[in-house]
Amino acid sequence: MEKLSFLNPEFFWLLLLIPAAAAWLYLKRNQQTATLKISSTAGFTGSKSFFVRLYPFLGVFRLLALTALIVAMARPRTVDISNKTKTTKGIDIVMAIDVSGSMLAKDLKPNRMEALKKVAASFVEERPNDRIGLVVYASEAYTKTPVTSDKAIIQQAIESIKYDNVLQDGTGIGMGLATAVNRLKDSKAKSKVIILLTDGVNNAGFIEPETASDIAKQYGIKVYTVGIGTNGMAEFPYAIAPNGQFLFRMMQVEIDEQLMKNIARKTDGKYFRATSNTKLEEIYAAINKLETTEIEELKFYDYDEKYRPFVWLAGFLLLLELGLRNTVYRSFI
Repeated sequence: MEKLSFLNPEFFWLLLLIPAAAAWLYLKRNQQTATLKISSTAGFTGSKSFFVRLYPFLGVFRLLALTALIVAMARPRTVDISNKTKTTKGIDIVMAIDVSGSMLAKDLKPNRMEALKKVAASFVEERPNDRIGLVVYASEAYTKTPVTSDKAIIQQAIESIKYDNVLQDGTGIGMGLATAVNRLKDSKAKSKVIILLTDGVNNAGFIEPETASDIAKQYGIKVYTVGIGTNGMAEFPYAIAPNGQFLFRMMQVEIDEQLMKNIARKTDGKYFRATSNTKLEEIYAAINKLETTEIEELKFYDYDEKYRPFVWLAGFLLLLELGLRNTVYRSFI
């Protein structure tokens, strides 16, 4: 955005001379013309010509020229500032999200999966300088989006997450973690992070979570684990009605918190428990603060000098005054 500034604003103090100069010209106005004393001016009555009316303004031209010169000396200019950011310490992040049927439980509103999608989308929006990938898992796991800096692709992938029959139902925490590790193991980023979210216990897959966490540690990958689900009972889907709608009933919430804590501790991460929508938002905000990216900001200033029109105006006014005094009003000098 362009803003007007002055390189030498101290010259504006000279504007205090303008009222003094105006007063001096006013007091000396009668001494600038010849004086003729006569007994009567009756013979000189009549309308004044244009040049007679213009003559008192010659001093105004000089004052305006002086004002324009002062403004020019103050060096008015506009500046266009452009910013360029450079990531000096990038972070690659993979979000491993449980998409098993239990994620449709309604202890978070409207359900766990929709609540998570909203918070995850906000998290991505607040990480403009990092690369992010997305892994989904149930009994098996697959990469929904590889690590990328294109946030639009990530947002679309998050929005499209839903429970379907692509993955066999179950919770393969080890499978989800191992797939996420596989996306980051060859990363050249200064920091590599996995956000592993689940709402159950490991009951599927052929890779043990402990084995996957050992591999993550070997590659220097930090894992933040998140257990999602309220304490106690929650409405879980247990069957599908003939009309295709899920049927719900109250069931005990079971999360293997000890496993999640062990994974986080082994990889120098941290474990969180999201028991509500608000708590889930706070957890992702906390992770966002824990994993900061160093940014170098470069500013470029493009100055456009604006003093020239004032110099031209001052020159024009001075030439106009001198020209009139030496031509039309020459007899008055």
